[in-house]
Amino acid sequence: MYLPDHFAETRPAELHRIIRQHPLGMLVTCVSDGLDADHIPFELDDSAEGGHGVLRAHVARANPLWRRCPAGTPVMVVFRGAEAYVSPSWYPSKHETHRQVPTWNYQVVHVHGSLAVVDDERFLRGLVARLTRTHEAAEPRPWKMGDSPPDYIDGMLRNIVGIEVAIASMTGKVKLGQNREPRDRLGAADTLKARGHEALSRAMRDAG
Repeated sequence: MYLPDHFAETRPAELHRIIRQHPLGMLVTCVSDGLDADHIPFELDDSAEGGHGVLRAHVARANPLWRRCPAGTPVMVVFRGAEAYVSPSWYPSKHETHRQVPTWNYQVVHVHGSLAVVDDERFLRGLVARLTRTHEAAEPRPWKMGDSPPDYIDGMLRNIVGIEVAIASMTGKVKLGQNREPRDRLGAADTLKARGHEALSRAMRDAG
C-alpha cells in the first residue's frame, strides 16, 4: 500500500477502533491457483498473548478456504473504515485559484498475520455468542442463541469452521486531507457532515 508519511496511522488504539467499528474484513490469501478474498466479520482480541492480538471468525464448512490453507499460511485482512468522495468544489481555495481536483478520503487498516483453523464446537459456540452479543447490542430486543431450539443451533454450528489470524503487524492509512490547507479540509468536512458522512467529517476535523 502506498503510504505517504502524512497519511500514516500508527496508534494501536486507533487501528483497533477502526477494526472494531468496521469488522467486516477482506481476508486475502494466496493459494495454488492465485489470489483469493473472503469477506468475513471478525472479532478482535487485543489482549491475546504473543504480540499484537488475534482476529477470530468463522466460515462456512463448504468454503474451501479452511482446507486449502495449512496452519501458518500468511494472510492479509483489510478493514475499511469511513470513506467518501470529495469534490474540489468544497474547497474555498478552489474558487480563488481553480487549482484543485477530485479525490477520495478514507480510513483503512491492513492486518498481516498467519492463519490457523479451529474446527472445535466449543470454540465456535463461544465465538458466535460473542459476535451475536456485539452486533445485536443496539437492537430493542437483541437476538441470542437461546432464542432458537438447541438442535437447530447445533446443526448450524456443525456447518461452520473457526479460523484465527495471529496478528504480526498492522498498517494504517487515514487519508483525511492532512495535505490540504486547514480551510479546505474543514470546508470539505462541513459538506460531508451535511451529506450524512458524520464519522469521516469528524475524523477530518480531528486530523488538524
